[in-house]
Amino acid sequence: MRKRVFYLGAFIFWVASGFYGFALEGVGLANSADVLMLARSDPNFRITPGDVYTLTFSLNGEIVSHTIVVDTAYRIRVANLGIVNGAGQTFAQVRNRVEAIVANNIPLSGPQLTLTQPAIFRVFVDGEVHRAGEHAAWALTRLSSLVDGNLTRFASTRDITIRSTNGQTQVFDLFQFWRFGDQSQNPYLRPGDTITFSQLSRRVTVQGAVERPGVYLLLDGENLRELIDFYGGGFTPLSDPTRIELVRHLNSEDASGNRLFLTRDDVENNFVLENYDTIIIPAIGDLRPVLIVEGAVDIDNQPRFFAYERLYASHRITVQFHYGETFASMVRRNRGWFSSFSDTENARIVRQCGEEIPINLNPALFDASYRSENLIQNNDTLIIPFRQFFVTVAGGVARPGRFPFIPDRGWEYYVAMAGGFNPHRNACGRVIITDVNGRRLDPNEPIGPETVITARTNSVFFWAREVVPLLSVILSSITLIVFFGNL
Repeated sequence: MRKRVFYLGAFIFWVASGFYGFALEGVGLANSADVLMLARSDPNFRITPGDVYTLTFSLNGEIVSHTIVVDTAYRIRVANLGIVNGAGQTFAQVRNRVEAIVANNIPLSGPQLTLTQPAIFRVFVDGEVHRAGEHAAWALTRLSSLVDGNLTRFASTRDITIRSTNGQTQVFDLFQFWRFGDQSQNPYLRPGDTITFSQLSRRVTVQGAVERPGVYLLLDGENLRELIDFYGGGFTPLSDPTRIELVRHLNSEDASGNRLFLTRDDVENNFVLENYDTIIIPAIGDLRPVLIVEGAVDIDNQPRFFAYERLYASHRITVQFHYGETFASMVRRNRGWFSSFSDTENARIVRQCGEEIPINLNPALFDASYRSENLIQNNDTLIIPFRQFFVTVAGGVARPGRFPFIPDRGWEYYVAMAGGFNPHRNACGRVIITDVNGRRLDPNEPIGPETVITARTNSVFFWAREVVPLLSVILSSITLIVFFGNL
């Protein structure tokens, strides 16, 4: 009988442990050990219905242990010695009261109250959420944990209502917590709480030369001045407050929004903003002149091809520069644009008036001591041509020579460009291929720029044609010498 009771108890404990572990996943904790460590180390851990505690003390020389479960009325029964009300109390406060009761009734008992298992409870979430319903929580779950993945894009985190089971209602503003670390605006959740996320009233964006660009939810009465000074952190030292741009999307006649231009006076007068407005604060540097660079340049250094012609595609880049800057300076700070396909030696400048000026950029790229007085002018265009690569075909072909490199072509293509194999010099179509560094390549490897393809001279007829006349001359000479030597 005792064994049956033992096994039944073990089974119930196993099922309960599995359910508790599943519940822990819902509150973002890996296992009960994590829960216990957090609960025992955090002085803010509050007594919760369902908490399990263990009370141990010494009685007549023996260790006595009691398991205590907090009921729904927050009552904690201290053995047969009394009852402690834990409502609104932290674990540290209740532990001192419980241990004091035992010590006063049983001298020298050395009482100790420890947390065995924190409770998991439910809260209800509604309002501007993807789906209203219950969420798992525990005593150290804060309001901010309900934000990620739950809210619609119309939800406000500035006006969140929490209604407790006693009917008390409070409103919280998570912006105060996220910006200033105000923990009072990010409270712990309690059993039976109902959390309601309200709909936002105004979402506005500030971009450009402010310390904290971003998207903000404004409260009633807050407008342009608060957006820039409070939310945006104020203008940066390089901002230009005389050219503030407002893009208004609601009731706009243009799909891209109506544009209004504001000044510092509008900031001081707290210009009224509407939902989805965008404020753009330009910087002084935005007024810098521009240079256009086009041709064999690429921002990410990835050569691109047209699908059919297999030619490298030209790029066009707009660059801002400072008055007085030279081409050498601009090229050095943007050396990542250029690759082996850029013919930087034969670049040219095209002025706005149509004048063309050849320029060699190699000294600026490869000589640190090089200085240039060639200044950039507004709306100049710097053209970087593509470098022409070749492949050399030699040996037993009809027309040996250098031929333009075409990507993704095999050695057969270049041999064909050279008129094909010369049957009097090359037999079996064998070739020797070496790359630009002199390394011998397998015929199946890709052909790169400046590769040398040599058609081997291995025809028997070629050697016979070349050698036989020479042998004939030698033999004739020997015959004459022998003949005249015998006279």
